[in-house]
Amino acid sequence: MSRDTQPGGLTRRSTMAGAAALGLVAGRAGAQEAAEATGIVTARDAAGAEPVPLPGVLVSNGREIARTDDRGRYRLPMPGDGVVFVIKPPGYALPRDADNVPRHSYIHQPGGTPAEVGLRYRGLAPTGPLPASIDFTLTRAGEPDDFDVVLFTDPQPESRFELDHVRDTAVARAMAIPAAFGLTTGDVLFDDLSLYGRSNRIVGRIGLPWYNLPGNHDLNMQAPDARYSRETWKRVFGAPTYAFRHGRAWFVMLDNVEWLGPPVPVGANTYRGRIGDRGLAFLRNLLAEIPRDDLIVLAMHIPLHTDTAPDDPRSTTTDRAALLELLAGRKVLSLAGHTHTTEHHYLAEGHHHHVLTAVSGSWWSGPDTRTGIPSADSRDGTPNGFHVLSIRGTAYTSRYVAAQGQPDETMRILFESELRAGAPEVVRWTRPVQGLRPPVPQDALADTALVVNVFDGGPRTQLAFRIGDAPPRSMERTRRLDPFVTELYERYPETKKSWVKAVPSTHIWTARLPDDLAPGAHRVTVEGADEYGRPIRGCTVLEVTAEGGRG
Repeated sequence: MSRDTQPGGLTRRSTMAGAAALGLVAGRAGAQEAAEATGIVTARDAAGAEPVPLPGVLVSNGREIARTDDRGRYRLPMPGDGVVFVIKPPGYALPRDADNVPRHSYIHQPGGTPAEVGLRYRGLAPTGPLPASIDFTLTRAGEPDDFDVVLFTDPQPESRFELDHVRDTAVARAMAIPAAFGLTTGDVLFDDLSLYGRSNRIVGRIGLPWYNLPGNHDLNMQAPDARYSRETWKRVFGAPTYAFRHGRAWFVMLDNVEWLGPPVPVGANTYRGRIGDRGLAFLRNLLAEIPRDDLIVLAMHIPLHTDTAPDDPRSTTTDRAALLELLAGRKVLSLAGHTHTTEHHYLAEGHHHHVLTAVSGSWWSGPDTRTGIPSADSRDGTPNGFHVLSIRGTAYTSRYVAAQGQPDETMRILFESELRAGAPEVVRWTRPVQGLRPPVPQDALADTALVVNVFDGGPRTQLAFRIGDAPPRSMERTRRLDPFVTELYERYPETKKSWVKAVPSTHIWTARLPDDLAPGAHRVTVEGADEYGRPIRGCTVLEVTAEGGRG
């Protein structure tokens, strides 16, 4: 992309060429800087007929919202640098670039990114005066109310080699999943913003429109404060906060990472989770346009709440109370990433908050598999992966998909004896996981726990187990370390990044084994219901030996 090119292919020198390619037109600019942005929204059918004005479409400057009139025209305040974006209505498609990135916004920054800011990665070229008309052209498209969405978070490749891992795991698996579109809730990259072009080319081959939201590792970290911290993002993707509709769902993409300034690399107090007054005002104005019975899907990078660090401003959204107040009484699914854990929280009546599994898992740590790709198991024990959101009208469910191994794997079943309990000296002389599915001496049964990690489990997940044909026994949800990932990190410390440590998981269930099992091999069945009430099931074999285990 040339230095005078806006997101969406719009250039100051060739506005009509940009219009033909991407449906976004900037008319001839006036001599004086205007304080108001105006334009027209049009639509054409898939056959490419002449566009016609489209009334009733929402357009925003990131704070105020306007609705197009009968001639498809809108007006919005634009007192200085800013953005204008169209909020895609249902039944229409946005223009996309060659890598399937939707183009929905115009960035207005007359002076571009100031050279004196000294950004490492290229920001915006000067856009010049505000165009006389900022126009958007949509295409009519069939759009049922029932559809699926692929959800990525934190692919976070730190190098071109780790971008290979993204390509060969999550992207390859997502290519086989039919969906209406996909989205990534931040940390598209890991600080090296020069990789955006290749990353977009790779993800674009999934073949779906792919929406993106920035994370804390998508920042221009040389910026002295938040004002110029998204310059590269705006050049590549456009507006960092925006919205669109699909079916009866409203997708609201909120940039909730506030950059507080250097030092670099990132350390304490360099960013925090915050939507900010402007983002909250945008949401407030948008809610005035949303029917109360429609589904709102809120996407952000930093969670509204996380079990891993509930009071850390870098791990939670500091102005979440204001957000929850705005959303009171609405049906809301909010999505986040950032923590590299998988969590479900129910923050208010009708508000389900889902912290998604990271594509990179443990930041691409762990021993290489037979493919040469790190195992990347997350620090709460969930294998690296992604999710598929299924929307049916205003109802929804989601499912976890492992990026490696079996895509439909839902749980890991282990046995943990108090006689070993992850002791490093035991780890050294056993092969991987051998000590977590061992033959159990009959007299050690009472000291052995059944430990099950339901990878996408939460507070509404119910679990029980049975041995053979015996009646089921209940299991208890227990906040604790996952013994598998704890052993993995102890066994292969040289394969993980220095900050990667196991953390207590919110989706582990435990139970004591019955102490009256006869020696021999026993079938263990774990079954129950997930967060949406759907049945889940897993099986393994427990071997009981007659030999004593207490010495």
